[in-house]
Amino acid sequence: MRSNPLSSVCVYCGSSPGNDPAYLEAGRTLGRTIGEAGLRLVYGGGTKGIMGAVAEGAMSAGGKVTGIIPRFLMNKEATEKALGALDELVVTEDMHERKHRMFEESDAFVTLPGGIGTLEEVIEIMTWAQLGRHTKPIVLANINSFWDPLSTLLDHMRNAGFIHTGHRVKPLIVDAPGDIVPAILAAHEHGEGDAAVIEKM
Repeated sequence: MRSNPLSSVCVYCGSSPGNDPAYLEAGRTLGRTIGEAGLRLVYGGGTKGIMGAVAEGAMSAGGKVTGIIPRFLMNKEATEKALGALDELVVTEDMHERKHRMFEESDAFVTLPGGIGTLEEVIEIMTWAQLGRHTKPIVLANINSFWDPLSTLLDHMRNAGFIHTGHRVKPLIVDAPGDIVPAILAAHEHGEGDAAVIEKM
């Protein structure tokens, strides 16, 4: 059991919408359920693509939203007007500062579909877990099996003997966006975090 309550959820996701409408819908649903649960959304600050959908979903449910964005991406991934709607906007000088601040501000991590940047973010969080830096829950939002290739790769690395603390690198795999927040709350309550057994929901 954890003594500290879970209050914020970090969401990694694409600043583009992707080709499947289910990705945007998943973003809205996840954001809404984060807001409805009284949790704060921490995300990359973008107001376009899946990023924008998550933020809109959270705000539509009355949730608090903290956007953390590097200065050089402000005009690329967001609009000034949309950024003004966030409860809190943190502008960093570079990507490294952004990722560290997102980690510090969050009690759990969810990865929706996205590209190389999204992949890099969740891999880093899993690396920190493997090194014992944290035990915060990590979820792969497996919308339409998007993260199946990553799960296969992690299994391959584990079987090949390169993930020696594998119990720390087992993110929860949740298929339905509406099931993500309950899965995080359950994992946090039981102190499982990213050491939880991979489960399908």
